[in-house]
Amino acid sequence: MRRREFIKAASGMLAASALVACTAPFSRATAVLAGAHADRSLDAAAFHAERCVARTRYGAVAYVERGIGDTALFLHGFPLNGFQWRGAIERLSPYRRCIAPDFLGLGYTEPATGEDFTPEAQVGMLVALLDELSIPAVDIVANDSGGQAAQIFIARHPERVRSLLLTNCDTEIDSPPPALQPVIDMSKRGEFVDQWLAPWRANPLLARSPQGIGGMCYTDPAHPTNEAIEVYFAPLVDSAVRKSQTHAYAVALERNPLTGIGHALRRFRGPVRIVWGTADDIFSAESPDFLDRAFGNSRGVRRLEGRKLFWPEELPEVVAEEARALWDV
Repeated sequence: MRRREFIKAASGMLAASALVACTAPFSRATAVLAGAHADRSLDAAAFHAERCVARTRYGAVAYVERGIGDTALFLHGFPLNGFQWRGAIERLSPYRRCIAPDFLGLGYTEPATGEDFTPEAQVGMLVALLDELSIPAVDIVANDSGGQAAQIFIARHPERVRSLLLTNCDTEIDSPPPALQPVIDMSKRGEFVDQWLAPWRANPLLARSPQGIGGMCYTDPAHPTNEAIEVYFAPLVDSAVRKSQTHAYAVALERNPLTGIGHALRRFRGPVRIVWGTADDIFSAESPDFLDRAFGNSRGVRRLEGRKLFWPEELPEVVAEEARALWDV
């Protein structure tokens, strides 16, 4: 075979392999591909390059994955996306097949026409994603509204969850937290994205100020980084449709979907660990102990002094440490 023909054929094989990695059920071939970038930093460029899409009845679900073996499912907060877990995924991909999807209405997922954005629909989407990828069970790592979805997932599909690592998030006694009500009210009026997210994207210094998401949800004044701001907010301000979807996500959080969930959580026998930033003024300070009592097999609470809601982005090493201990790896 001549050199030019060889290169053309090889390129075709690589393209086909990349397509398989994003669309086919997990196999030995996709396992090799999933670990191919394990030693590369999951920065914005890698996040976009490695993003896959699963076609489900809920829409085109965007997700990033790395690693091989048993699957860990990372559930992000509002108004972020799977990029929130990049540091933890880098550290945990040697031990798990790490998958971080974007919820309906956030990130790079494209919901189906007419799809709703309730927490129950989000859980349905997660189940459809796992089914599409032929994944029977997962270890869940969750933050913020992702923690709300994780609890509903366990209540409905306990047999599909091996373990749960929860960080600052909704609880039955605090969902939605009162601090979220102004965002819900603005979203009902169609104003939240233009009044908050668009200015933050345009001015990262404002985003990191006490009046921005940085001051509200992060401790390190360097967070969120310029790169993260762009990855999080660019898709949400991109069009009128995306703005309306973001607003729909927020409005769907107004009703407490965790009411009466306690019995189902107590019956769950998988190990559960709670790690909580104590400076978080979004969720109640009573919530971590409430969660500790709510689960039948809680491994207790670890408190991170001075840390706020989105501490997993700032301290991915803590997420990795706690996850490995929970997974016993």
